[in-house]
Amino acid sequence: MIAIINYGMGNLRSVQKALEHLGVETHLTSDPADLRVADAVILPGVGAFGAAMQRLNESGITPALQRALEQGKPFLGICLGLQLLFESSSESPGVQGLSILKGRVVGFREIPNFPLRVPHMGWSRLRPTQPDYPLWHGVPESAYVYFVHSYYPEPAHSSLITAYCEYGTRFACAVGHANLHAVQFHPEKSGEIGLTILQNFCRLMHP
Repeated sequence: MIAIINYGMGNLRSVQKALEHLGVETHLTSDPADLRVADAVILPGVGAFGAAMQRLNESGITPALQRALEQGKPFLGICLGLQLLFESSSESPGVQGLSILKGRVVGFREIPNFPLRVPHMGWSRLRPTQPDYPLWHGVPESAYVYFVHSYYPEPAHSSLITAYCEYGTRFACAVGHANLHAVQFHPEKSGEIGLTILQNFCRLMHP
């Protein structure tokens, strides 16, 4: 069973429906006890960094989320769920992120004379840095995935980056370390490519 963390922000049903299509049992939850019995955890999210951290902390689920990672359970962050893993975001100055990964989140609008529309919304090419990375099995080199975001991560260590994307600048669109995986794009909205990525994640529950 995969626990999908419900903290009131994010298109949870889209993620759940994509996994149900793959025949995977899921449970939307804000109960820390559910994370203890889950085989894997997904942290989705759409919205503002500061509001999301407030919701997570108020729900009491943050320590359980960190324990699930420490226990080695497969973990997937999606969109804002990726950004929350870092230490801070320029979107919400002074707000501390989960700080599971070192680095920060920055905005396209902070780039001088940024030439493209913000938010970055639509299909862009996925450029893996690690072709043998478990989420990319069966994903062709020409794969496109669906984005909706104005901010992106700047990891402190480039070894965390598992894929880049180009949108007016080259930015990290996927990161990973051990049992932790996170993507800035929306696999649940990325058609067959997205389903392949989600299927690869699900396989990590029973290697």
